[in-house]
Amino acid sequence: MTRAWTWSYEGYDPDAERLRETLCTLGNGYFATRGAASEVLSGGTHYPGTYAAGCYNRLTSTVAGHPVENEDMVNLPNWLPLRYRICPADAAPGPWLAPGHPYLTEHRQTLDLRHGTLTRWSVYEDGAGRRLTVEQCRLVHMGEPHLAALRTCFTPDGWTGAVEVEAGIDGAVRNAGVARYRGLADQHLTGWETGTEQPDTLWLSCRTLDSDIRVALAARSRTPSGHDGLPRPRLTALRAFHTLILPLAHDSPAVVEKTVALYTSRDPAIESPRHAAVDAVSLAPHFRQLRAEHRRAWEDLWRQAKLEVPGAAGRILRLHLFHVLQTLSPHTAELDVGVPARGLHGEAYRGHVFWDELFVLPFLNLHLPQVSRALLDYRYRRLPAACHAAREAGRTGAMYPWQSAGDGREETQQLHLNPHSGRWLPDHSRLQHHVGSAIAYNVWQYGQAAGDTEFLHTRGAEMLLEIARFWASAVDWDASLGRYRIRGVVGPDEYHDGYPGAAVPGVDDNAYTNVTAAWVLLRALDLCRTLPEPHRRRLFERLRLSPEEPERWDDIAHRLHVPYHRGVISQFAGYGDLAELDWHGYRERYGDIRRLDRILEAEGDTVNRYQASKQADVLMLGYLFAPSELAAVFRGLGHPLDEDIWHATVDYYLHRTSHGSTLSALVHAWVLARAHHADAWRYCEEALTGDVADLQGGTTAEGIHLGAMAGTLDFVQRGMTGLETRDQALWLDPAPLRELSRFGVRLRYRHHWDIDLRIRAEQVRITVPPSQNAAVRVVLRDRAFAIAPGTSRRLDLPDG
Repeated sequence: MTRAWTWSYEGYDPDAERLRETLCTLGNGYFATRGAASEVLSGGTHYPGTYAAGCYNRLTSTVAGHPVENEDMVNLPNWLPLRYRICPADAAPGPWLAPGHPYLTEHRQTLDLRHGTLTRWSVYEDGAGRRLTVEQCRLVHMGEPHLAALRTCFTPDGWTGAVEVEAGIDGAVRNAGVARYRGLADQHLTGWETGTEQPDTLWLSCRTLDSDIRVALAARSRTPSGHDGLPRPRLTALRAFHTLILPLAHDSPAVVEKTVALYTSRDPAIESPRHAAVDAVSLAPHFRQLRAEHRRAWEDLWRQAKLEVPGAAGRILRLHLFHVLQTLSPHTAELDVGVPARGLHGEAYRGHVFWDELFVLPFLNLHLPQVSRALLDYRYRRLPAACHAAREAGRTGAMYPWQSAGDGREETQQLHLNPHSGRWLPDHSRLQHHVGSAIAYNVWQYGQAAGDTEFLHTRGAEMLLEIARFWASAVDWDASLGRYRIRGVVGPDEYHDGYPGAAVPGVDDNAYTNVTAAWVLLRALDLCRTLPEPHRRRLFERLRLSPEEPERWDDIAHRLHVPYHRGVISQFAGYGDLAELDWHGYRERYGDIRRLDRILEAEGDTVNRYQASKQADVLMLGYLFAPSELAAVFRGLGHPLDEDIWHATVDYYLHRTSHGSTLSALVHAWVLARAHHADAWRYCEEALTGDVADLQGGTTAEGIHLGAMAGTLDFVQRGMTGLETRDQALWLDPAPLRELSRFGVRLRYRHHWDIDLRIRAEQVRITVPPSQNAAVRVVLRDRAFAIAPGTSRRLDLPDG
């Protein structure tokens, strides 16, 4: 097993355990379990957590004297517990052992990315010199989404006796993984029951308090040799455990295998979660066969999502891809779930769905398009809720929520805690209506990449047109400017939620919001023109869309206001009038100023007063759109955007951004790869190491940043290649960095599977696998080629 495919930690470090637990999470798209030690329950050092995709529950807490509802992704009963102690033949049993025990002398854990397993290796030595080596292998099955397993091997050194093992399921869990939430209600489960089924199998069932999702786990504990006798059950209201006594001889190992099944009442084709879980573990094969099947499933997945980048960057990218696939696997295509911003790896952001699919779907579109479609179906099913929200706000069309969870209502809180000051503050981030544009963008890009006209002409068209309707209803006409304006929003920057001293939240004419709204209106018009007449007629009737509405969309799409100041695009109207921040002074005083908003608030100030951005949302336009497309949108709006203006804009915000979001460095790397090539790698490195090095200061322990991880993959796949899927062709405009000048990706483009795209030095090589499909049309910087199935072609990169 090469280092390129492993992620290892040597020694035991209590201060780093929660970060390691996040990065060693195992999952399969249906559920995931943090990489916590099986020997311990939840506490200050460890936080075992198991999360099933889409399993939410709502609780009411009291915040600043007001009742507040929160819907959380639920921490489900912990299936990991397996503790042990030495039972010498000539002495009383020793203490229960765990990595934090003084008897620990050696410790190592290794995540095998290729095969999706976590192996933990520990050596203990008691006061009498008795040594015990414990090796444990863990998996969450990628082939059978309801199964997980542990195999633990005990090897004595220089003594005989036995090891006592206690293995089971712990239902006494809460959502306590995020410190700033701990004053809020966190008990999501109720109605626990425990029992046994067969001598070696026990079960635990419960349900969520408000959403009434029934949850059941069954665990089978046995030794392959069977020489230990029958496990002894111990049941309480909240826990179900087996005790096994494993005889040990000198240097002769003993093994216990624990196989677990997890089901909920959200699963199809089952009578009850408990019966399904018990049946699944009773039919499950032994660990060796489970692992072999699990490995085959992972090997097939790696074949579909192949990404080859040499060196340290490639190793981190492989880790990122591993965690993306564990959160959004082929099993996700069968579920009603969105893209949780922090994966299935922790409880930050309460497991909510934001706009992160904007950074995730472009990668999935070219590898697992069926998953992309399922994630868009999640949004489609919540289209009625978005339309209801728009009506409640006095708008038409669909106003999607900034934070979504179970049923599609707005889950964004109206208060948030600043841990620097300890104060609860108004939260206006629900004004980030640009989430609707992100959904429309993903609908369009999926249709272009997958060629799925059935979706694009039905559900996709319905979403895109309703989002266009919303933007058309959100504009005001300003006769003095002769333009339409969008007022009272919050942009992706998030720092600026209002003007200094203003009584009403929101800013006007956020450039990112207005430009993407114009783009959505243009794509909606494209659909209206290109839909087959029967589809168009039925869709217009269904939506009660009058012929006058598209005419108004066309007018708005060409007359939306985009503010400028000092020769650059303004982040929003009035941005250039704000004060300049003493960036050097604040870095001198605080060091890390990524969360500048919290620092200023704790000082009694507000970031709304300054030209300071969490992430420069103007530059996001360069992330979404190729230079030619962005210039075309601006031309259509009647605004100037040439190369000089864009470069000046990039420079301007480059010096006014604190990078308080993990997405910020990614966007900067993407844009600088073409605007300031020499500076791009520094930001690329920060994007790569954001979670690995926990650059946000403790946030990774609460869950990975899924959008940033997927975005780094797409940075190679599309950013370095300039890859676009439009006009029934693959368009390429490579701009590789010196540090990423050799790489390869495998793509699934429409009916073609496993297209290999490799960049080496000054050449691109494209290999199309044999099939009965038509040739793949490739456009390389305006030179067109047709590459037939079963052939390869090397294309020289032109200068510039």
